[in-house]
Amino acid sequence: MSQTIAQQNTSKKILLSGVFGPFGVDDRWGRKENIMELFHNQVTKAQGAASFRFHHRSFGLYFMAANLNTDVNVLDFPSRDRFIEEIKKGYDAVGISFIAPNFIKAQEMARLVREHCPGTEIILGGHGAAIEGVEELIKCDHVVKGEGIYWMRRYIGQNLLDPIVHPAIPSTEMQRIFGVSVPGPTSSLLVPGVGCVNACSFCSTSHFFGKKYTAYLGSGKEIFNTCRQIADARGTDSFFVMDENFLKDRDRALELIDEMEKHNRFFTFHVFSSSEAITAFGIDNMVRLGVSFAWIGFESKTDQGAFEKNNGIEPRDLVKQLRDSGISVLGSGILCMEHHTPENIQEDIDFMIDIEADTVQFMLFTPLPVTALYKRHKKKGLLKEDLPFEEWHGQKMLNWNHHAFPGDLAEKTLKGAFKKEFEVNSSTIYRVIETAVRGYENNRKLASKSENYRVRAEQVRDRVIEYATLLPVIKANAVNEIELQRAIALDERVTALVGKPTVKASLMRVGAKVLSGYWNMRLKYKGDVIQPKTIFTEFKVADKEAGKSPIKLFEVSEFTSTVSRDLNKAAFVSAK
Repeated sequence: MSQTIAQQNTSKKILLSGVFGPFGVDDRWGRKENIMELFHNQVTKAQGAASFRFHHRSFGLYFMAANLNTDVNVLDFPSRDRFIEEIKKGYDAVGISFIAPNFIKAQEMARLVREHCPGTEIILGGHGAAIEGVEELIKCDHVVKGEGIYWMRRYIGQNLLDPIVHPAIPSTEMQRIFGVSVPGPTSSLLVPGVGCVNACSFCSTSHFFGKKYTAYLGSGKEIFNTCRQIADARGTDSFFVMDENFLKDRDRALELIDEMEKHNRFFTFHVFSSSEAITAFGIDNMVRLGVSFAWIGFESKTDQGAFEKNNGIEPRDLVKQLRDSGISVLGSGILCMEHHTPENIQEDIDFMIDIEADTVQFMLFTPLPVTALYKRHKKKGLLKEDLPFEEWHGQKMLNWNHHAFPGDLAEKTLKGAFKKEFEVNSSTIYRVIETAVRGYENNRKLASKSENYRVRAEQVRDRVIEYATLLPVIKANAVNEIELQRAIALDERVTALVGKPTVKASLMRVGAKVLSGYWNMRLKYKGDVIQPKTIFTEFKVADKEAGKSPIKLFEVSEFTSTVSRDLNKAAFVSAK
């Protein structure tokens, strides 16, 4: 591969950047509801101190940088001043990745490039690039609509058929619950491919990639080899799989199981998958694969006909089977669909609560550019053309005119759904621990069947012990008497299953309570907005030619522009 790089290096210097912060605040650039935290934004947002808190990087930027035969720097979560400082260093091109709610930030960043570096080309990308007429709304030179690696390779004159390589990067940053850091390295990111053939009418991702699936890793063997290299580089066998419907390719997933069993290397995976794909793949195979978390779109009970992926499947039964196998479930539901009224929407809210998933995502029905839903609503004249893109995030108001939900009724309905789900089913962390307990109770019975089953049982047992540290904190912060009694009973169940806490575990429980106390004070006096640290990453073509890791990661505090530390565990691995 080094010869290919040497022959095709165009010597362009490129900066790829996400939008600037601060995030999750009301200012001229954004809205407080658009938080730079996936779970706290749209999943556990009503759970207060118990909410899952972590940041995700702008993953696509790292993949493009790792696959270009030229020098590329990635700037993630910069401040506006930090972005200005960086572009002044001189680049041939600056790529700006954004989503619709961050439109005005991308517009400002393009203006800043024109002001400070008039000779630099501006490239727009990300889901925000799908906005109609974005070329005129944001002054730029190029717009990347869809998959970016091949577009950028064509842009710099690189061979489009060069192997796709996979960077070794964490899936999350700053992972905390009750202010307590989750121990050990965070899961690594794995991207086997992009897009989804199911192409749900509202799904911007599947439409963005042309309603088809493009595999980067086409076989189970390729996935296994990539996982092994990333795991060795980062020191963790856990992966967050960024793939819209990972189990849809059943043969590839089964081959991955065969590779793990053949090499006696058993990874664990957090996956997105549809009900029909899970049913076809089989829950027993999910246990063998090492799935510990599944994100499933159940969407709606009252409009099942719109979602073929859920036809003939009983969600409550499916969730129970998964949780009994130690697999945590995130079920997603949609509110304020076209058929919803204030009278019938409660049936869908109660439906999502009743499936008893580990956690539930509620999103407002939001037509985003490029989707079939967007085109349909535009044709009907329903879109709120005058609503700023900053409000197009699905967690406050509708971006289309729904006759049954005027004013702030959609927002009130959404908040009520999150609140009721939390009060009825208790905190997500309580449920995650309960799922692990259920999984170990059942999976340990299978341990004698094979080495795979034995390892899977031990992995779930380790999860029980790790997360049980938070049970005293859950009791102290219980949302109601129901959760308190549930937590007490679960703690007794854990003791009966794995024994009393060791001295070390007992000290960790005390420490967790102390940290949670500090966290509660922090929320009370400083608010719950957490700004991600700026991450600056260099991908040097010379390092690639020499076979060295091209990634040098630096975290920069929000208030300085000095390098604070080098993350040496970052690595560069080939999918081949």
